[in-house]
Amino acid sequence: MELASYSDYAVRLVNTEEPARGRDALTSVEAVRDLFDGMTQMSRRLTDTDVNRFRAVRARLRAVFTAADEGDRSRAVDLLNSLLLEFPVSPQISGHDLLDDKGHPRWHMHLAEHPSNATAGYAAVAAMGLAFHLTEFGADRLGLCQAVPCRNAYLDTSTNRSRRYCSDRCATRANVAAYRARKRLETERAGTGRTAERSHASTTPTDR
Repeated sequence: MELASYSDYAVRLVNTEEPARGRDALTSVEAVRDLFDGMTQMSRRLTDTDVNRFRAVRARLRAVFTAADEGDRSRAVDLLNSLLLEFPVSPQISGHDLLDDKGHPRWHMHLAEHPSNATAGYAAVAAMGLAFHLTEFGADRLGLCQAVPCRNAYLDTSTNRSRRYCSDRCATRANVAAYRARKRLETERAGTGRTAERSHASTTPTDR
């Protein structure tokens, strides 16, 4: 697995909350367990205490995305560095669980965490993955969806750095809203124009 791909863990956690809608999906241990993908051993260590711990890490990860989205790249890096210091990992070479067609190991880098609890393990992987993504592609590749009120986090992998929405659904919704807003403005302008013409006509002397 490419180390930058671990950044998906950060996105997954941040998007369990929709602040503008007042929605929070992290309400139980089972809800938190759904975030783990292939980390079954770590997820077994979850307890009720981890629910609030995950929420705290989520807030810090969202702050990283918010800073990057606002163009404050230095702050985004500082916030991410604080997470890396608090939740360290040890990169290791792995491959015995992945074999090629000849039965040889497919060597790849793996993040080996040494957590005191499940939250620490998840936070370590998410923060390190996000750090690799940021250094590989740039802080401006971390964004928050521009479709109000969504504000989900996303990683921009477009070739021209043009992504503004977390999904096609949000992009479509935003485009439809923008189209309707333009049509309303055109209608209002047309109505104002007709009113002005009638007003002008009523005040213009007629030939007798």
